[in-house]
Amino acid sequence: MKVLVIGSGGREHAICWGLSLSKKVSKIFCAPGNAGIGEIAENVDIGSTDIENLIVFVKRNNIDFTIVGPEQPLSLGIVDEFRNNNLLVFGPTKHASQLEASKEFSKLFMKRNNIPTASFNSFTSYNEAESFLKDSDLPIVIKADGLASGKGVRVCFNREEAFEFLKDVMLDKVFSSSGEKVVIESFLEGEEASFFVFSDGENILSLDSSQDHKRLLNDDMGPNTGGMGAYSPAPIIDEETRKNIINEIITPVFEGFKREGLEYTGILYVGLMIKDKRPSVVEFNCRFGDPETQPLLYRIDSDIFDLFYMTAIGKINDYKLKWKPKTSVSIVLASKGYPKTPITGGEIKDLNNINLSDSEFIFHAGTKLEDGKVLISGGRVLNVTALGDSLQSAIELAYRCVEKIDTTNFHYRSDIGKKGLLKNS
Repeated sequence: MKVLVIGSGGREHAICWGLSLSKKVSKIFCAPGNAGIGEIAENVDIGSTDIENLIVFVKRNNIDFTIVGPEQPLSLGIVDEFRNNNLLVFGPTKHASQLEASKEFSKLFMKRNNIPTASFNSFTSYNEAESFLKDSDLPIVIKADGLASGKGVRVCFNREEAFEFLKDVMLDKVFSSSGEKVVIESFLEGEEASFFVFSDGENILSLDSSQDHKRLLNDDMGPNTGGMGAYSPAPIIDEETRKNIINEIITPVFEGFKREGLEYTGILYVGLMIKDKRPSVVEFNCRFGDPETQPLLYRIDSDIFDLFYMTAIGKINDYKLKWKPKTSVSIVLASKGYPKTPITGGEIKDLNNINLSDSEFIFHAGTKLEDGKVLISGGRVLNVTALGDSLQSAIELAYRCVEKIDTTNFHYRSDIGKKGLLKNS
């Protein structure tokens, strides 16, 4: 089959990599792709939100199946438009994608369906939000209502910080129209983890656990980012905690979907806060997380194409998911200045000359190929991923791989996976 993957990040490179291992895939296209993706797929110069031209391309090239990676085209209704044109596509509809595209939509859904999450209030008036903050308990969480690439959230530990972030979002419009409304939540204590579920509209298949590292700096300090690294599985989700997640969150969520007539297909990402083995929902995403996709897919030992395809055709129950009995770690190399003003344009030298073992892979994110050179083109640039017999060995292998790269133009955390090691000790 010929498959089109939409997107240009590390998540899409990991998906393309997984597809390239399948004997059922004859050709992979990626729109718009990146330098690393171009080594295993044909990059197509069409933006991920240019739905009209993507449909034209799929028809002209007789593409059998399309996988949508990022959230923006999903929120614009790309799945609806593809289905209206009788094209097979993986992902949720525009309406279902509001679970990610609107924090208020998501919180109200959880409230209606008694799903554990932080208490909240939403505001479209800056003055009303500011007044609410004056009397709120600290710490407190402020979220831009719309999509903000993982950067529209701030945990505020003092009122000055809260007022400053509220002003950035609502008055200075640092997140554009995504900040016209804010959701202000109570602070949840615990440890974060990520849980992914595939759904074909009727049946669900849950993946193994993973843990992202959102903050820019070691020890979870600094501003929020799209993610600075991840590992899978996450020791915080033991068997008891996993059962609690299924019983208290996943089952009620999908029962709520049916009750409200919300047909959900594709991947549901559940961002969790876990305390004493009890989970609460931090957020929903309607697509694979990035960088969690990289270590998760790197561990799958069954056909990754079938995972996406059988979900799209409503036969997910026929898929036999197998995992490699190993741990995977992915370390994000971000450009200097990320997340505020990433410095782009610099060359990444000698990437193709790095000797990698069968347990190492470098997924590209913010890269482009120009005049034969791989250049930095975004904030998060490379995802150095490794597979080990234990979390400790996977971490060591990943960081040894990082040492093979010229990191002059990069920033990265040196403690990815540390929390997992502490859990195991």
